Amino acid sequence: MKKADVFEFYRRLAEANPHPETELESGNVFQLLVAVVLSAQATDAGVNKATRALFAEVKTPEQMVALGEDGLKQHIKTIGLFNTKAKNVIALSEALIAQHDSEVPNDRAALEALPGVGRKTANVVLNVAFGAETFAVDTHIFRVGNRTGLARGKTPLAVELKLDKATPQPFRLHAHHWLILHGRYICKARTPECWRCPVADLCAYKPKTPPPKRTKAP
Repeated sequence: MKKADVFEFYRRLAEANPHPETELESGNVFQLLVAVVLSAQATDAGVNKATRALFAEVKTPEQMVALGEDGLKQHIKTIGLFNTKAKNVIALSEALIAQHDSEVPNDRAALEALPGVGRKTANVVLNVAFGAETFAVDTHIFRVGNRTGLARGKTPLAVELKLDKATPQPFRLHAHHWLILHGRYICKARTPECWRCPVADLCAYKPKTPPPKRTKAP
């Protein structure tokens, strides 16, 4: 995609949604970190449903450790891989207490050293909590990047690096949110809704999906 087209691509997404935000609910940086860890291979809606009661009770790493692994499982048992995630959340809470004075670090290496925290999770926390210009490549962004031609790559890291290189100001801070939401609600995996896509003419995807046929009233 040409530089002018990339700028216009983001400009249109920004015009449609000037202030994009994560759909994960949290009340502080620790809760955000936990929510992002829990969201792996799960929907944001499913995580929010499970964490509302949890976050009303647990707001700090100390409270999470006090809740314990079994107590946490009772809150998140509707989320996929909840056994492993519960173990990781308790372990990362203990690590925050022991190594970071109970604060979530504003540092990629320190974040990725926490149990259950990979590059994508670190990117989300750095962006949402600390305002870093990072690109958290999930399945939606991976699809959108490759399908549209915005940032093609065979791995999430390859797509991330291309997005980092291609995305201009003033769009860098919110870019990954625009792309996630675009992939979640318009550029869907099975049937992209090209007929209502604001960037369809800039997109490299050739078999544009036509609008659904209206059934005639009897």
